Amino acid sequence: MRKKSKQIGWFSIAKWYKDLLGLYVGQSEGAKFWLSVLGDLRQRGVEDMLIACIDNLSGFYEAIALVYPQSDIQRCIVHQVRNTLKYVSYKHYKEVVKDMRAIYRAPDEQQALHALEVIIDKWLGTTRRR
Repeated sequence: MRKKSKQIGWFSIAKWYKDLLGLYVGQSEGAKFWLSVLGDLRQRGVEDMLIACIDNLSGFYEAIALVYPQSDIQRCIVHQVRNTLKYVSYKHYKEVVKDMRAIYRAPDEQQALHALEVIIDKWLGTTRRR
């Protein structure tokens, strides 16, 4: 049995409504795969993608930029937090996650940047895994 990459494409019209656009199975999840997925969606009538929330899959960012160049691309908060925790001692997980919430729940960019500075001052050099 060969390993395959399974990806689900969701389209959200509004916060409370989601519609499944497709289920795509491929040999890998590189740029070529994502170009074919996005090309299929475009061909089936998806004219615009206003915001793409992605989890940093290989080639996905580049494919979106080619097929839907006007899209705003944002990395999924859950994956950002998980990736950050790779560098944090387990005993600090809860506190670091709590501190990170101040960034992504900030009402504006200025307050988010301030929260980031606070986290850097508080945690830089203390959270490396040993």
